[in-house]
Amino acid sequence: MNIKNSNYEAYYHGLMSATGLREKDIEKPVIGIVNSWTEANPGHKPLRELANSVKEGVWAAGGTPVEFNVPAPCDGIAQLRGMNYVLMQRDLIATSIEAMVRSHQFDGLVFLGSCDKIVPGMLMAAASLDLPTIFLTGGSMVPYNDGTKTYATPDLKELIGKWNSGKITTEKFNELKNNICNSCGTCSMYGTANTMGVFAEVIGICPIGSTTELFCSAEKQRQARNAGERIIYLVENNITARQFITKESIENGIMHISATGGSTNAAIHTIAIAKTAGIDLTLADFDEIQSRVPVIAKWKPSSELNLYDYNQLGGVPVTLYSIRDFLNEKCLMVMGGTIGDVIKETKSVGEEKSIRTVNNPLHENGCYSVLYGNLAPNGAIVKKSGVDPEMFLHVGPAVVFDSEEEVMNSLINSRIKPGDVLVIRYEGPKGGPGMRELSIPAAMLVGMGLHTSVAMITDGRFSGATRGPCVGHISPEAWDEGPIACLKDGDIITIDLNENKINVNLTDEELEERKKNIKLPKKNLSRLLKVYRELVGPTEEGALWLFKE
Repeated sequence: MNIKNSNYEAYYHGLMSATGLREKDIEKPVIGIVNSWTEANPGHKPLRELANSVKEGVWAAGGTPVEFNVPAPCDGIAQLRGMNYVLMQRDLIATSIEAMVRSHQFDGLVFLGSCDKIVPGMLMAAASLDLPTIFLTGGSMVPYNDGTKTYATPDLKELIGKWNSGKITTEKFNELKNNICNSCGTCSMYGTANTMGVFAEVIGICPIGSTTELFCSAEKQRQARNAGERIIYLVENNITARQFITKESIENGIMHISATGGSTNAAIHTIAIAKTAGIDLTLADFDEIQSRVPVIAKWKPSSELNLYDYNQLGGVPVTLYSIRDFLNEKCLMVMGGTIGDVIKETKSVGEEKSIRTVNNPLHENGCYSVLYGNLAPNGAIVKKSGVDPEMFLHVGPAVVFDSEEEVMNSLINSRIKPGDVLVIRYEGPKGGPGMRELSIPAAMLVGMGLHTSVAMITDGRFSGATRGPCVGHISPEAWDEGPIACLKDGDIITIDLNENKINVNLTDEELEERKKNIKLPKKNLSRLLKVYRELVGPTEEGALWLFKE
């Protein structure tokens, strides 16, 4: 029985009519427009206008759009202020969407999102709900050019280090600070936001070209109207999210992330998305999948090419074409056809410098190194493609810090020496709590010219905007008495990206003895952070807390 269109649902009809909808509107497929629009950051501000275009498409195709909103934190704005609260919001976003959708029983969903935690949170919700679903990103910022160079957001972080070390004047620093973020849209780099946006395209649930297109382009409006029309077709034919989010499509997505030099945070998020969809995916699986492909392209911060450059070079179809021999071409695409059809319609990349063929790659065997050893028994990760080859093997003394603030103070006061290994602990999911992103100290190293002589390791995480020898996600974390909690200044640490190892020259017996003297730092925590610390799982399992099995 169609309850929605029966007299049993008179209360539903009455309440919906109060919103201005007519009886015939209510009887059509009701499409939830899940929008992360906010004025609080530039990544999401364009989504109000985009939602209007989606609604036009829904109306035109015979549906009724109903919009609701979800939280939309910006990692960049949260730096040093509220970063403890950002990763947790991925699960909050997913659960808030699921609760709203299950209570209101929408027939289909169009997700509008941008930025680091919103895209994976929405994908988790889509996987869990398994309704007819289309995803659309907000589009990219307009890059800034000062007449000599084109800049994007990660350049600003590195400029902090340059200014601090006297390599740039205050006047020039202020000019760039006020102009680098040149418009609304996602930051014009291959950080976590765009890595996961492109991932959504590759797995098939998001229209190809959604992420790399400028937020202000007419093409974004066309994409939105097309998505609004298409969702009605998906509803009428019961084509649901898990027909796109499959084991095979996720493998395609991971390989493409690796081949294009994506963010290390992709490991956390793809594992979380897979688990939510009922697909078993471990960190070891992620590593094996990503290492199948060579790196054929790199974007800011690992090169001078920004996200709009990627778009102008042909965008996702071109990079898919380059690695086509590794992909499962039968995976479905939400706008119709298969990923194989996208590849067939794409021209060869030839031997372009910017996007290589697999026969002339930038790096072999993927862009990441997943490291193991007595310092990270459960794993750690580094973006190998963003590390200078001379730092693939680094041996040096530990300089230990118990927070991001401590290491930044040392960098500001130039207390770091070439050869050091900076250890930042108690920044993991539990220790933070919240697994803060340590992108500013990492960028400061680059700006100070230390990224070719100093390494940084942490149980926290780094940004997709990070380059240099920055090893994150060390597990077990310090709060769980992982080996990183046992380190002291002067301990010799070996980081070997060639052998995928990270070790400290201490015996198992010495580490066990030091465990007896671990003193957990005391922090004043909000009730929310206390609950999060109690519930959150380990990094290598996706750092889930509300979606844990």
